[in-house]
Amino acid sequence: MSQSVRTRPAGCGQALSEAYDTALLDLDGVVYAGGNAIGHAVESLAVARAGGMHLAYVTNNALRTPDVVAAHLTALGIPTVADDVITSAQAVARLISEQVPEGSRVLVIGGEGLRVALRERGLEPVESADDDPVAVVQGYGGPEMAWGRFAEACYAIARGLPWFASNTDLTIPGARGIGPGNGAAVEVVRIATGAEPQVAGKPLPPMHRETVLRTGAERPLVVGDRLDTDIEGAFNGEVDSLLVLTGVTDGAQLLAAPPRHRPTYVDADLRGMLTGQPEVADDGDGFRCGGWRAAARGERLELDGEGAALDGLRALCAAAWTAAGDGSCRLDSGKALARLGL
Repeated sequence: MSQSVRTRPAGCGQALSEAYDTALLDLDGVVYAGGNAIGHAVESLAVARAGGMHLAYVTNNALRTPDVVAAHLTALGIPTVADDVITSAQAVARLISEQVPEGSRVLVIGGEGLRVALRERGLEPVESADDDPVAVVQGYGGPEMAWGRFAEACYAIARGLPWFASNTDLTIPGARGIGPGNGAAVEVVRIATGAEPQVAGKPLPPMHRETVLRTGAERPLVVGDRLDTDIEGAFNGEVDSLLVLTGVTDGAQLLAAPPRHRPTYVDADLRGMLTGQPEVADDGDGFRCGGWRAAARGERLELDGEGAALDGLRALCAAAWTAAGDGSCRLDSGKALARLGL
């Protein structure tokens, strides 16, 4: 994918699972939600894998190890081994290993996923600022992580140690709703120290590099539900992306997306990997997809026609993104989205 401004979702004449060799799949909101498989995910991934597509699972959650994630997916009916899982803990561990000597001690503010990833890179995780660490790494530690761990990070950073963060997602979904993520915890340390961490996770390049190194992907397709991590990460990596609407992104957010948050393709769920994608055409009086025509008129987006709701949404994306250019669309889309049930 080029870095030119995307003004409409792309079409594809063959199944995405055939057009791309590797799917780089986000987990929360894409494959599962609250620990349970999302509808059609298990069957869709099985078909894609049987057709020869390599499936890799890419997560910003640094708490769980690849072994634990693989076991969870397998229990859901998605056969997975640890090598199929790439975490932000692995990406940040590589980033640290490139800046400190092998065998160095690193203060861990987070969970087991960080410790395992650091050992994989020949680094020694420690628990205290008084254990002579040469760097600090912070990742999601779960809802029970003690407040004193943030203080430990502050003590070490105040001594001049470099600070790394696995990711800066402000929220994380759970079975009971949306909770504070690692980004919220990073803000605590940032406010207390005035320091800035080096960040590895999506949407930043270290995470994309880690996925490519571990998968060997030549034609990867990023599949995600978040515009500001999954889709922006694909944009930064200059690869194509599929947004699925099973997670946090709704129609209004998609229409307002700036260029770095505009996916190549849009579909309802992971069944979209198994089909082609319809073309969105400019007919001079608006943008057509399926039986719908969308256009920007005055202060709002207008939608006429009938057919599949997703085709209407794709047409609206073209109208909104074209009107916005390299900015964000501010036109009223409420009535148009209501027609689509979105």
